[in-house]
Amino acid sequence: MLVIGLCAGSISVQPAFAQIFSEPPPPVPPAAVPGAPGPALNLAPSSGGLAPPPPAPSGIMPPPVAAPNVPTTIMPAKPSGQGVLALAARLGKGQQSVANGVVWRIYADKPDANGALRLVREEQAASPELVLPPGNYVVHCAIGLASLARQVTVHQDTTREVFELNAGGLRIEGRVGTSKIPPGQITFDVFKGSQFEASERAPLAQRVQAGSVVVVPDGIYYIISNYGDANSVVRSDIRVQAGKLTDVNVQHRAAIITLKLISDKGGEALANTSWSVITPGGDVIKETTGAFPSVVLAEGEYRAIARNEGRAFEHGFKVVTGVDGEVEVSTRDATKLLR
Repeated sequence: MLVIGLCAGSISVQPAFAQIFSEPPPPVPPAAVPGAPGPALNLAPSSGGLAPPPPAPSGIMPPPVAAPNVPTTIMPAKPSGQGVLALAARLGKGQQSVANGVVWRIYADKPDANGALRLVREEQAASPELVLPPGNYVVHCAIGLASLARQVTVHQDTTREVFELNAGGLRIEGRVGTSKIPPGQITFDVFKGSQFEASERAPLAQRVQAGSVVVVPDGIYYIISNYGDANSVVRSDIRVQAGKLTDVNVQHRAAIITLKLISDKGGEALANTSWSVITPGGDVIKETTGAFPSVVLAEGEYRAIARNEGRAFEHGFKVVTGVDGEVEVSTRDATKLLR
């Protein structure tokens, strides 16, 4: 397992062997990551819905716009001369069937005049039983960012097919010291391969929320963790194993700082103030406005410049990991007229 942490932070990884869809459940991917980057799929138990499914493989006609079929456990009535295709998906050999988050697409096995395969059926039930005319079809199974397609022959009786995707689950959280960073304050971007590879890559998943489970093919990935919107950024390589849920804890060395411009010590913050937070070398880290804005800053030394009514007021301060606080800039500090 390869674990690398950079940029004022670190990362810890704990592969879990429990089933992903019970309590930490496992996963396992197919061939390669789908060509076009797709959204993250949240398979963790929650009240929210699932992210939209990834696109079908290239050369396959996209599905028509239609309301998704409602999952059902009732065996469909089989008209005379029809067959039944019973489908199930697993994230690895010997694992339990996936209970949710599966998208099935059934295509005709022969391309049309445009060279694309015609969509026959789309289902979002975990284990659908589909009534179809006997014959050959291409079945595409997608779970999160992992997918698998193969040809299936439907007979007049029931044809059962189990798709085993060689994929794993990735669940990420952020911490400052021993404190967990709330989901609304931190997001993660997931990329295929190592951060040290020279090639430019688009993210497979962007702005993944803390605690979400992203299903990806087995392999090496790197994560960019963004705590706040300033300079608390951690980049880390991680290994996702087939059939396992990998929990990742990213450590940020940062704190939340609230800025205030005051006339007198302990006084009220002045409204209509513009702020710049800069490094000792003059690099601008964050610009914002407001009476008392808050900003997440990586550990280090900074200077706050407040602009109000044509004047600038400057004050130096230091950020210590996990020590949130206020920085008061006084109008009695050294000032100068803005040009």
